Amino acid sequence: MMNREIKSFIDFVKSKDGIGNKSVLIEESQKIFKLTKDRSVYYSKNFSVRFSYSSSTSFSNTVISLSNLQKYDDLPFLVCLVTPKKNILYIANSTFLQKVSHSSQQLRMDNIRGSINGSDIVKVFNDLANSPENFEKLFSIHAELGFDGNLVRLVEATNNISPSGKKFKVSKVGKAMIRLAPTRAIEFVKSKDYLQLKSELDAKVEQYKTEILIAGFIENVNIRGRIIEYLIAGEDEKLRDSLVQALHNSNRIIPSFQTQNNLGDYIKIFSKFDTATDVKTKIMVLNSNPKAYNIDKVLEFLAKDKSVFMFYFIGIEPNKIVNQILVSMFQADLLKSTILLKHWSGRNSRGVTQFQGEIIHTLLLSPVDTKIDQKESERFLNTLIDL
Repeated sequence: MMNREIKSFIDFVKSKDGIGNKSVLIEESQKIFKLTKDRSVYYSKNFSVRFSYSSSTSFSNTVISLSNLQKYDDLPFLVCLVTPKKNILYIANSTFLQKVSHSSQQLRMDNIRGSINGSDIVKVFNDLANSPENFEKLFSIHAELGFDGNLVRLVEATNNISPSGKKFKVSKVGKAMIRLAPTRAIEFVKSKDYLQLKSELDAKVEQYKTEILIAGFIENVNIRGRIIEYLIAGEDEKLRDSLVQALHNSNRIIPSFQTQNNLGDYIKIFSKFDTATDVKTKIMVLNSNPKAYNIDKVLEFLAKDKSVFMFYFIGIEPNKIVNQILVSMFQADLLKSTILLKHWSGRNSRGVTQFQGEIIHTLLLSPVDTKIDQKESERFLNTLIDL
């Protein structure tokens, strides 16, 4: 749910349509919402906003420097365009930027430069209008990507650099194998192999239950996810032991470690199936959209004989593991909740995906449902191939 203060601010700005004066709107907003000024940005503990004026709805004004946006990108960053007749709100976190404009020639991964113009803000994202009724959905998408997740894309788009990624070329044989993936998944979830895989993963969760609960409330979503994934699926026992010790240590200093950016965390080979399972943690009290998979990587995997791609979701509440479920990427509800992020991915890629967090929340609290709609799954795969 979007914070009440943000909803109140949106309603307030709407109620001031026709005010036509940026300074007056800023003054009233500061007074009501106790906003603190930082150069041209006004912020509270729940959101930040940049006010701008234009005589029309055309918006090319400079909004904010990229380095300053980085400071506010963890919370909704709004832009309020004051025009004579109405006030227009956009969400302008880094996910919703096409590129960086002014003084951006030196922009690199290690040199954050340049400023954002109003024209750099996308007005439609994934078929969602960039307007207040969609801010909650849009920010849920952004929250999992964050500033670091967008920086490579912005550097490429701004400097017109050829992207480093490579689009997977689907051969005729590969396409046929990919289209059989839902059939393989249906067979797998009905098999004893599925029960064995679920049992192995559940045993890992039981073994490291205390550590998972401790790690579950580390604020940094990437560190949190990597630690829990490694506790369950990591291969280096010494590293796993050091993570366990660090989690129990009062200072919680986590040793630095790298995880391979593979499709699945837990690989298990059966006689009829080659499974890759991605381990995901769902903090039940948080509303966020977890990353799902890189589309090119999943197509490359599914083009192989016997391949089955699964997700293992662990639901966590304070001091309690709610449930664990093992489902196919084609599970009916999960498939419907899959968000394709073509815009975000860069130019030489089919993109990445996310899941709607509320669907995973529901799956974790419901009786086990491994149902797969074969026709819908095949239609979905055709969409991915054609991207």
